[in-house]
Amino acid sequence: MMKQSGFFDVKERLARLSGLGDQLEAFSRIVDFETFRPDLEKALAYSDGSKGGRPPFDPVLMFKILLIQTLNNLSDERTEYLISDRLSFMRFLGLGLWDHVPDTKTLWLYQKRLTQAGAINILFSHFDATLRNAGYLPMSDQILDATLVAAPKQRNTNAEKADMREGRIPRDWQDKPAKPSHKDRHARWTLTFTKAKRQDDGSMPATDLAIPFFGYKSHVSIDRKFRFIRKWKTTDAAASDGARLREGLPDKTNTASTVWADTACRSKASEDFMEKQGVVLKVHRKKPHLKPMPRHIQRSNAGKSVIRSRVRHVFADQKSQTGLFIRTVGITRATMRIRLANIVYNMRASSSLKDWTRARSHPARDNSRSAQNAGQK
Repeated sequence: MMKQSGFFDVKERLARLSGLGDQLEAFSRIVDFETFRPDLEKALAYSDGSKGGRPPFDPVLMFKILLIQTLNNLSDERTEYLISDRLSFMRFLGLGLWDHVPDTKTLWLYQKRLTQAGAINILFSHFDATLRNAGYLPMSDQILDATLVAAPKQRNTNAEKADMREGRIPRDWQDKPAKPSHKDRHARWTLTFTKAKRQDDGSMPATDLAIPFFGYKSHVSIDRKFRFIRKWKTTDAAASDGARLREGLPDKTNTASTVWADTACRSKASEDFMEKQGVVLKVHRKKPHLKPMPRHIQRSNAGKSVIRSRVRHVFADQKSQTGLFIRTVGITRATMRIRLANIVYNMRASSSLKDWTRARSHPARDNSRSAQNAGQK
């Protein structure tokens, strides 16, 4: 006969999850989500309930659901199911087994409302201010880079592609009002290049491999010391990296004057612009066409790569931990998805940084806890 579960069984299971390392529980420790409430209430502009009807879900609860969705790369349907299924999700949201869970349509409408209000920008700035108040100031150099973010591929005719490139809605779609809402007219194709593999006979191909890619591009600026994302932009995948330098991507509040960037940012226009801003631009140099790279430039690029590698860790974390991918249609919703991923990354980074700082401050206590846990196992 199967034993009926009770309150203490659930409590014991949650304690077990804590011991295994519940990331959401760590978020609850380091982030005071109630501080987001005023910004969320202002952006959502819910009615006061005087006209009746079922009251809306708590805005902080809904924001935390968006973080769960982003952290686990979930669709709205999967989010609704897993919140009902997972104890760790319920604990993070403050829900009991008997509480009502927002359905798929409610999640979609909440995201739409936040997107229309531009609230994610405000929430990102709010958490960045929290980091600064905690002492994580951007006082070191900053590193700029971009990564491609995939979106569902479109199947369009050549005529439809030509119309979209000109910013027009294709003629064939005008008789089908619902079709534009299912077609991403902002994502673009681009080519990514990767080193060709060595042939069976040991020789190397003369050219690298070109791989087509469809989607968007996430541009970020991080501070060199703490590696928090300070500034960001979202564009289509074919957009130039160098142009973002002149569009406000560098963080002007960073007290250091050096900006490290990739070869794509090297241009006369970018260098002149950054010089007028009083910024020292450290950019990789390109290999001369059909000529070997000079040894001194190789050494210079290698030194820059050591520093710039820190921003690649940011992108690796976002793609490996959160599976960054655009499920929505259009650059507005894609921008929201990427910005949420940036907020989640900063929360994860601050959690790791605080755990590392605490371990350095109390090494003896942490060692004793490790020994105790090992003894229990």
